[in-house]
Amino acid sequence: MNRTHTRALAAGALLGLAALPALAADTATETELRELIRLQAEQIRQQSAQLQALNQRLDAMGAPAVAAASPEAPTDGVQAQIDAAVADTRQDDMAILQAQVAQLAAGGGTGGGGGNVSWRRGGPEFRNSDRSFTFNPRGRVLVDFSSTHGSDFDTRNITGTNLRQARLGAQGNIGALGYKLDAELSNNTVSLSDAYLSWDTMLGSIPTEFYVGNKLKDRAIDASTTLTRTPFMERNAVASVGMPASGYFGLGVQMKMIGQNWHTTFGITGDDVGNTGTESDSLTYAFRGHVNPIKRPSGFLHVGGWYVHEDYGVDTNRINRTPRVAARFNDNVRVSASAINDVTGEQAWGAELGGTFRNFWAFAETSETTLRSTSVGDVDQKAHSAYAGWLITGEKPGFSARSGVWGTTRVARPVTDGGIGAWELAMRYDKYDFTDAARGGEADAWTLGLNWYLNNWSRVMFNVVRWNTDNQVGAYAGQDSGRTFNVRTQVVF
Repeated sequence: MNRTHTRALAAGALLGLAALPALAADTATETELRELIRLQAEQIRQQSAQLQALNQRLDAMGAPAVAAASPEAPTDGVQAQIDAAVADTRQDDMAILQAQVAQLAAGGGTGGGGGNVSWRRGGPEFRNSDRSFTFNPRGRVLVDFSSTHGSDFDTRNITGTNLRQARLGAQGNIGALGYKLDAELSNNTVSLSDAYLSWDTMLGSIPTEFYVGNKLKDRAIDASTTLTRTPFMERNAVASVGMPASGYFGLGVQMKMIGQNWHTTFGITGDDVGNTGTESDSLTYAFRGHVNPIKRPSGFLHVGGWYVHEDYGVDTNRINRTPRVAARFNDNVRVSASAINDVTGEQAWGAELGGTFRNFWAFAETSETTLRSTSVGDVDQKAHSAYAGWLITGEKPGFSARSGVWGTTRVARPVTDGGIGAWELAMRYDKYDFTDAARGGEADAWTLGLNWYLNNWSRVMFNVVRWNTDNQVGAYAGQDSGRTFNVRTQVVF
């Protein structure tokens, strides 16, 4: 580099730095540029180091150090080149400042300034600079359409719409203490679902989460996953048959430990928040864990299992499970387990196997529930589910190797950004087996699903279910089959 060119670059860099405050003041307000100044600090430090290095090289060549240009500076050819460099630097800095301020304004201030709002999850998240305080309003709306045909019973061939779920709530954290509260409207009734406090800490070197309150129990893959994340419109047979008498949620304490390739959850819960308080709760002890013996960037292998022991409260002395087979809307397409009287409790276990590879996923689950009855002895209820999927547009499956549940599918080309969204094809087989009881029925169902993820927080679902039931009791006794077509639109924030 010749001496003239070196001087020009050095002077241009120095004058460009000197001009930054004035340019920033003309381009944006002090609040908008507060974060910009922090982001520019490192760049300024690097440019200062470069200027010092240039001056050292000039000294080595016997030239004076470069200082900021002044009105008394000579206007010879060298100075003309310096002025041109300064002008170019000012233009570049102006363009950079304008672009960064525009980005801050468009993003709602998503940097780490004194306080900001993020919209990355489909709704606002208010937080301070170090995220020690966050507040995230939550909500969801799931609207279904369902139509059943082909049954030998006319009352099963029905068509209609259903507000599957509508929730409003909030979650956030104050330091290590977190909270979540959701109120749900379903079937024209309002109830609390998640309502708990959490605490994130370390037991030795293991990240550990404690929960106190009403929370979804960690029991099987689909049963442990919120409905808005499962790949099908309804949870599978293992979740339905293995659901405890006290429900999917329980009021109590849970502890989750998360390792590098594993997780475990221990919980002690009673009834959910709907208990009247006039009688003792059921008492449930639950464990679930999984391990990833193979975990690579392209995918992982999941092996898991769970066990539950439940002692019923005095208000539960009769169990008659009749899970839906085709859709939540159609209450008539069910399989009957036959009523079991004089029950005192149950034990249930389940096993999980599956994994993901690139944009493919596949899982299989099985469960067995043993009801304890003082009049008929032990009665077993079994369920099996196998399901697989393919993300046609190439996204990775939204299954969490960390917690062993379904999470968010990250859409590469959201519709809101002019893309086509993410498209997923899925298939599932479910088997319901209540034949261990004297008059227990059985059923099976094949479900073909097509999911269109518009972005990370909204999707449209299409499910076609080919079902068969063989009930021994009730209004729909005998063998029967049919087809149910379901559509769901959902928005979650």
